[in-house]
Amino acid sequence: MPALSEVEAPDMCGCPSHQYPPLMGEGIEERGRAHHAGDTPIGHVYNGIRSRPGDGLGQGAKILKDISVRWGSQRLEALKSRDYRTMWFASVFAGAASWALIVARGSLVYIISDSSMWVGLVTFAAMVPRVIVTPISGYLSDRFDRRTVMAAMFGVSVVHNLVLAVLALTGVIETWMLIVLALVDGSARAAQVPATQALIPNLVPKRLLLNAVALHQAAGQGSRVIGPAVIAPLLLTVGPGSAFAICTVFYGISLIQTLRIRTASTGVIDTSQSLVKNLIAGLLYVYRLPTLLAIVVMAIFHCGLTMSFESMLPVLSREQLGEDKAGFAYLMMAVGVGAMVSVVFLAGVRKESTRGRLFLNLGVLSGLAPVVLAASTGMPAALTAAALMGAAQAGFMTLTYSMIQAIVPDGVRGRIGGVYSVHVGGMMAAANLLNGTLSDTLNAPLLLTVGGIAFIVVMFVSWRVATTRRIFTHGLQMDAAGPLQSV
Repeated sequence: MPALSEVEAPDMCGCPSHQYPPLMGEGIEERGRAHHAGDTPIGHVYNGIRSRPGDGLGQGAKILKDISVRWGSQRLEALKSRDYRTMWFASVFAGAASWALIVARGSLVYIISDSSMWVGLVTFAAMVPRVIVTPISGYLSDRFDRRTVMAAMFGVSVVHNLVLAVLALTGVIETWMLIVLALVDGSARAAQVPATQALIPNLVPKRLLLNAVALHQAAGQGSRVIGPAVIAPLLLTVGPGSAFAICTVFYGISLIQTLRIRTASTGVIDTSQSLVKNLIAGLLYVYRLPTLLAIVVMAIFHCGLTMSFESMLPVLSREQLGEDKAGFAYLMMAVGVGAMVSVVFLAGVRKESTRGRLFLNLGVLSGLAPVVLAASTGMPAALTAAALMGAAQAGFMTLTYSMIQAIVPDGVRGRIGGVYSVHVGGMMAAANLLNGTLSDTLNAPLLLTVGGIAFIVVMFVSWRVATTRRIFTHGLQMDAAGPLQSV
């Protein structure tokens, strides 16, 4: 079959297909494939309820019930898909394990070394694989069944956490071991994330893409509450070893859930081209599309300046807030609560111009929230600021990722997801290492303040750029040829 001059995005909802620029070095001969084996069809939006005779409800109760049904139906619609729901629960437990691991591992490193620099180094080791691994894992997510890639990586995570738990419980754990194991864990997560992100659009109709992305983000952000909440009592009593055992169980549940997904999904790979050329094609695709490039650049600044705070929280909790053991966990839980509220709200947003305005406002709030946290001197104020920070950051990143998924065709989602993870993951890894190191010489509140103010400046500068200003005012406007580039 002759190579097409353009890539067609899969039509999952009966909408006209959008056209996209071709990938360099490959002729796309087929679309990304998704096969649904017995998946439950997406139902229509439930627009009301019928009261039953004799149910005893007053008129006010009926109105409240009707509102709650409408609210839940609009925001949870993607969960009506059996396979999406299965994957969503896998993400909840994987996220809980990941965030619990971050807290337990960071606390253990800080106890062993009494240094934020080592916390930053371990965090860097966990994040740097996103620079090295995700381009290859993105390729694998387009080349092979995305379910298989996810399941394999969850299996690695189970083994990793089991080893970590044994070392911690036997008391032989050392800092260098934590660094090595963080590399293993980070590599598994870096390979699993692009596969999951590429699979999501195949599990729901296109009209529910933002809803599905927002609910997936809600799973990840809500797990910030679940994971640390489960292990916080363990950190206060028996220590991190038992927390690592809980992480093992969580990852095991995620593995089982992934194996229950029925929808097979792969991308499109030009097998006549080498691995390197296929990877470069995905990279150049991002750089050639102005709207996509602008969104990715905004995400890079956002992650580097406002989201790379994990390595600073242990010292902030102990030295400024007076909370030694579980303070880190409480702050992470507050971030998760705020994030979950934000992304659940976004799940119900349908108007594109509203999304654009929220993208702008949440970006500015993402810069203000760390400044408020830095100025907090007591735990109640700090928890409030952390929740605000989680709401702003998670909302901004949810809109970012949903716009990327709307632009990118299914055949290359894995590779584009890998390119995206390389940029934002590399920035977060470097920023966490830098922040952790500087926290030992400068103070963490100062670093939080500088990063927050810097991103506010970035947001004001982006308003003067035509491409991003159009996103802020109109949202991601699409025409028959894809996202509008003229302004």
